[in-house]
Amino acid sequence: SGSQFSLLPPDNATGNFTKVVQRIPVKILLDPGSPLAGRLRPGMSAVATILTDGATAQP
Repeated sequence: SGSQFSLLPPDNATGNFTKVVQRIPVKILLDPGSPLAGRLRPGMSAVATILTDGATAQP
């Protein structure tokens, strides 16, 4: 298959199924005084919601 000749072949044996092309950098801003701010660490996974219509998120 084509993945055999790619620069970064998928390494499915480790359980990491995220391909490099699917990773995009994002900047996450936390509200000042948020109780969860101290629990976040680099490398953690997250689910981000991107609003494209100019509306603000509802908590």
